[in-house]
Amino acid sequence: MADPIGDPALSDLTARARIRDAALRLFADRGVDKATIRDIAREAGVSLGLVRHHFGSKEGLRDACDAYALEQLLRVKKEALREGRQADPGFLPSVHPTVLLLQRYFSHSMLDGSAAAAAMFDHMVGLAEEWVRDNVPGVTDVRAFAAMLVAMQFGPLVMHEQVSRALGADVLAPDGHLRMSMAALEIHATPLLSEDYAAEARAGYDRLAAQRRSAARADREVPA
Repeated sequence: MADPIGDPALSDLTARARIRDAALRLFADRGVDKATIRDIAREAGVSLGLVRHHFGSKEGLRDACDAYALEQLLRVKKEALREGRQADPGFLPSVHPTVLLLQRYFSHSMLDGSAAAAAMFDHMVGLAEEWVRDNVPGVTDVRAFAAMLVAMQFGPLVMHEQVSRALGADVLAPDGHLRMSMAALEIHATPLLSEDYAAEARAGYDRLAAQRRSAARADREVPA
C-alpha cells in the first residue's frame, strides 16, 4: 500500500504531486469553489506560477484530482476484492485515512453541478457496468443497475449532513465513517426481499413496461 495521500512531509513527492495532493486536501475540506489557487500553492509550499505551469488553471487541477482520486479508490477496491486483502488485519487500518479523504473529496466534487462532476459520475457508471457484466449474472438492464449502484454508494456522502445527524456522528470523520461503512456492508450482505416477493414485483414492472411500450406505439400510429 502506498503512503497515505496528502502527507506534506513526504520528501519523495514531485512538485506536481505535492500540488495535486494539496489541492485534493483543500477541495475535500472546502469544496472546489472555495479553495483558491493561491491557497493550494501555499499548502503545497510552491509558487503560484508553478501551479499554473503544471496544471494551467484550477479546472485543470480539478481534472487531475478527479482522475487521481478515482484511480486511488479503485486501487483500494481492487486490493480488497480481487487480491483478497480484506482479510489482512492490517489492511483496513492502513487504507482508512486515504479512503476517508477520497470520500470527503467526492462528497464535494459530486455536488457542484459542473461538467466535471457529470463526467466523473458517467465514468464511474461505465466502470460499474464493466464490473456488473463480469460479476453479476442475470441482470436485465446493466446500465440502470450500474447507475443505481454508483448512486447508492455516493448517496450517503452527498447527504452526509442528514446521515450524520441521524447517526449523531460526522460520517466524514473517522468514527462516523466507520459506522456508516459497517451499516452499508450489512445492507449489501443481507437479502432484503424474499425470492417470491422479488419475482412478483419484477413481473409487475414487466407488465407496466409492456403497457408503456404499447401506449407509445399507439401514440405513433395516431394520424396527425
